[in-house]
Amino acid sequence: MELFFICLKIFSARILDVTIATFRQNVMLKGKIIGSSILAFIEIMIWFLVAREALIIAIDSFWIPISYSLGYATGTLIGSILSKHFIKGEVGLQIIIDENKKELLNSLKIRGYPINVLHLESGFNSVPKLMLFLEVKSKSLKKIQTLIQKNDPDAFIVVSDTKRVLNGFMK
Repeated sequence: MELFFICLKIFSARILDVTIATFRQNVMLKGKIIGSSILAFIEIMIWFLVAREALIIAIDSFWIPISYSLGYATGTLIGSILSKHFIKGEVGLQIIIDENKKELLNSLKIRGYPINVLHLESGFNSVPKLMLFLEVKSKSLKKIQTLIQKNDPDAFIVVSDTKRVLNGFMK
């Protein structure tokens, strides 16, 4: 019974510290240095206490490293889910379409998305192309991806996290 509670303690603590670690990394990527530093302190304090207990325990059982590893994996999952829901931001989209397929461009304009258009030529086959640049809120990404696929299933799409947006406007 003692082994069960030790494993449960290790599992729970690892969930907590890895959840904080995953969330902290995403906070740091958004430029929130003070917040990420505070989270780092809490994360490492928990990790130190749990690692110390897992390593000095007198019980020799394979359940201890399994609890430690399962806690790590579960913490990564929970931290990713929390980050997705609580850390909002912007994403940049680069969409390459054939120049003669302007339905997507028109569809985005009608919906009020601010778009920059660059005319280019494919290096592969010299076909005229358009590159559309958009900055949108990350919560709008699925809706825009659906719109893109509906209007031009062959569109080449690159999505990038944006750290900061200055000037201009976003829908």
